[in-house]
Amino acid sequence: MDTVSILLVVWCWHHLGMSEWERRQYMIYPATKLESTGRLDDIGAEAFSAIRAARQISPFSSRPGGLAVDQAYRVTPLVKRMYEASGSNAVGRKIGFTNRTIWAQYGVYAPIWGYLFERTVYDLAAIATLPLYGFAEPRIEPEIVFGLSAAPSAEMDESALSSCIQWVALGFEIVQSIFPGWKFSAADTIAANGLHGALLIGPRHPFAPKAAEWQRTLSVFEIDLSCDGRLVDHGQAGNVLDGPLSALGHLVQLLADDPLNPQLAAGEIVSTGTLTKAMPIIPGQTWSAKPAGIALDEIQIGFV
Repeated sequence: MDTVSILLVVWCWHHLGMSEWERRQYMIYPATKLESTGRLDDIGAEAFSAIRAARQISPFSSRPGGLAVDQAYRVTPLVKRMYEASGSNAVGRKIGFTNRTIWAQYGVYAPIWGYLFERTVYDLAAIATLPLYGFAEPRIEPEIVFGLSAAPSAEMDESALSSCIQWVALGFEIVQSIFPGWKFSAADTIAANGLHGALLIGPRHPFAPKAAEWQRTLSVFEIDLSCDGRLVDHGQAGNVLDGPLSALGHLVQLLADDPLNPQLAAGEIVSTGTLTKAMPIIPGQTWSAKPAGIALDEIQIGFV
């Protein structure tokens, strides 16, 4: 980045009233040259570039040589490294395609995961509206979000997993597709960091004081997703691999079987997958999610 470009960005911040979201999304970082070790490095670089520019590309799986799921998870740490080189550290994981009711719609029949980053995670209390011009074909998903106080392990049952949770919240994940028309394979979604765009977290509730109640209600609650006051979809906890705690356990097992990517650690945030269909969003809309049967808050976000 040359001096003129830096001065232009700073001028825009101060004179055009850029929001904190815009500053985080559109800060131009110096290019970092990562050592190329083959085709997977090239896939990672292309995926990262497309995500950052909200630019759509052809699915990697449709190109000569294709892309398999095990290869895609070798791309995952490369993309993570590129985010970190650009100044945004990983803060947790997102689980995708935990909702069995949408598997046939997308042709993806098993959960996948990607990283959450400092630049992509926000508290809803601090952000009333979210600009959409930084996302490719964005959609909204209401999800249960956990904050971890300890590292879970693969041999834990759901009760033991619960002891690793510091807080629970309802949130919105904004997902996006760098592949036109939301047409892709599971491997493509993994290479594209799980289609993650942003995570907007509602009020956080301590887990331990009411652990038994949270364990019970997290498997049976329901939720309404509305746009501009109109009900768009109705979901339930069981859509997410029989419940968000089950989804967390599935991720723990996936990572235990993964020789390349690290297991979950204390302090990480985990978003457990959409409770409803993923719905397309456009500027000017206001979306809300209202849970029933669980002591979590209704949440709302507007888009510009």
